[in-house]
Amino acid sequence: MSRIAQVLLPLPLPEAFDYLEPEGMALGVGDVVLAPLGPREVAGVVVGLREAAGVNRPLKALISRCDLPTLPAGLLGFIDWAARYAVDSPGLPLHMALRGSRAPRPRPERRLIATGQAPHKLTPARQRVLDALTQGAASGVELARRAGASAGVVKALVLEGVLEQVLETPDQAFAAPDPERPSTPLNASQAAAAAALNALIAQGGFQPALLDGVTGSGKTEVYLEAVADVLRRDPEAQVLVLLPEIALTQAVIARFAERFGAAPAEWHSAIALPARRRVWDEVLAGRCRIVAGARSALFLPFRKLALIVVDEEHDGSFKQGEGFVYHARDLAVARAKIEGAAVVLASATPSLESLWNAETGRYHWLKLEARHGAAVMPDVDLIDMRLTPPEPDRWLSPPLVQAVAQTLERGEQALLFLNRRGYAPLVLCRACGQKMTAPDTDSWLVEHRYTGRLVCHLTGFSMPKPKACPHCGAVDSLVSIGPGVERVEEEARALFPEAEVAVFSSDTVMDPGAARELVGRMERGEIDILVATQAAAKGHNFPNLTLVGVVDADLGLRGGDLRAAERTYQLLAQATGRAGRAERPGRALLQTYAPEHAVMQALKAQDRDGFVAVEMAERKLAGLPPYGRLAAVIASGPDPEALEAYVRALAAATPNGEGVEVYGPADAPLALVRGRRRKRFLVRADRNVDLQAFMSAWRARVKIPSSVRVTIDMDPYSFL
Repeated sequence: MSRIAQVLLPLPLPEAFDYLEPEGMALGVGDVVLAPLGPREVAGVVVGLREAAGVNRPLKALISRCDLPTLPAGLLGFIDWAARYAVDSPGLPLHMALRGSRAPRPRPERRLIATGQAPHKLTPARQRVLDALTQGAASGVELARRAGASAGVVKALVLEGVLEQVLETPDQAFAAPDPERPSTPLNASQAAAAAALNALIAQGGFQPALLDGVTGSGKTEVYLEAVADVLRRDPEAQVLVLLPEIALTQAVIARFAERFGAAPAEWHSAIALPARRRVWDEVLAGRCRIVAGARSALFLPFRKLALIVVDEEHDGSFKQGEGFVYHARDLAVARAKIEGAAVVLASATPSLESLWNAETGRYHWLKLEARHGAAVMPDVDLIDMRLTPPEPDRWLSPPLVQAVAQTLERGEQALLFLNRRGYAPLVLCRACGQKMTAPDTDSWLVEHRYTGRLVCHLTGFSMPKPKACPHCGAVDSLVSIGPGVERVEEEARALFPEAEVAVFSSDTVMDPGAARELVGRMERGEIDILVATQAAAKGHNFPNLTLVGVVDADLGLRGGDLRAAERTYQLLAQATGRAGRAERPGRALLQTYAPEHAVMQALKAQDRDGFVAVEMAERKLAGLPPYGRLAAVIASGPDPEALEAYVRALAAATPNGEGVEVYGPADAPLALVRGRRRKRFLVRADRNVDLQAFMSAWRARVKIPSSVRVTIDMDPYSFL
């Protein structure tokens, strides 16, 4: 009897579609198949099978089974859970899971091998070429390099028939990690945390843990020992390490390579497509044991996932804000539970949600309260910019300038931290007062002096900086307002002309190679002053860096974001934590116009627990996370009237629900993006409310016009 296959397609569709299974195809759940969809053929995944008896409607038959292994059940369960949690179509997380399978495999390469025929004349150079082939087939250039011979010698052997060219597909396999290699000696605190983690792993099953350690306490060494323990226990176990920055990825990969004698597979946006396909194939085959990557690595088809590590778990870049909207930290915990794996959330400044889970016993809480070795936490002082302002058109106050000068005199390094890219965040016209914005968008254009362009960091729009104001035509009237890292670099070079100054931001370090080079220069002491955004504020260890100067400590406190204080504390604690991580003591200076603010006082006193207690109390009174839950609805469209009509109808259709409050609709702070008007709702709910069910029922009550796009953001982190 024929069967019906339920096929989930990687498209924004509400459910799986039914297809007839052709005779003899013998499908199983998790098989990747080619299915007809209108005039197209789409690769999807079989998520269910049932007998066709009693079906009285015509169904299209599947076209073929794709040449891919069956996807693991754990991945399919995770895709279903993620879609329900995000109140979104299951095809969207499936699209992410199949992304690697759509990349091209590495192309076959031309290699030389020996035919077995002896050369007419055996010279020393020819002998070296033949000996070099014992290391395996190679290209002509590589073979000549191995043998220390000329390309002519290799070519002559080919012409004589001693060597011949063959096409070989590059080896896909990743080097196997060796957990028995000697590890870095741990101090007593690290050893206790590592032993506790290993005990959790030995229990088996889902084991969530928060690794909470001050900056420089050696959290990486602790979770490396947990990785080693997992690899020892099971020769097929796989490990995923999630990292927030490409630059940080390179530093962690070097630590893994040193500890296990083999680098982990990388997975992030800078990886070439063939390399991405290689990782996807090897993970699915179970041969890739360790993956280090960005948030999307959560959707790789792990065959036997045993441990997930989320490094810098508090970092906001783990939140995906476009397409399929999710938070990788939360989904990492969910995937670990589905897979029956351990999950370690590591941070010096954990999110309030993770701290609450640890305090209530949902997570095991492991603490590292002191820095490793002789290093101690840096002294933190506040510079009141109202009392000691910078000189006109300058951004560094006299106390900070003096501290940098003293640091350089001692032969030490300084970090000037400003979490703002480019030269200036705003360009306006002195003649008419018009602010330069991106076309059809409310976002300001940021000036970048390196490229001479004005850039919208929201939409990617870019244009050369004009000579005249586009609005009033006044020539040479455009002025730069406020500092970015390029402007601070310019000031540092003017103040310290003998110093070597470099900038570390996503505009200057755009790929892993550039990140490795700059970090290496800093570690070797080739840079005196590093001007940096948050790209350098976490995970890096610069032994000779003893001074951190925060140019604008108040920057993150502006606006109405409920997490503004938490994020500012986390970011500045991480930034100041770069100082004094070796034998030399460190110091941090924070330029602020609000030294009395609770965040500044907590940073100065290094009283994280006090700050957390106050912030938690305020959240509890307001019923905000972690004591309550939030969701956002963002509706956008090109027609303001159609958009307004939809959001008003949606507001009128709000379900009655106890413990749920709905605010809006209101214009979004960025009310116009790419020509589309934007409206927002914010929903607050008690923790015992099924907020996903509420949001799903609410959305279904009003038909969405074709011109309107609606996004539901569970647990929003951005309120723009």
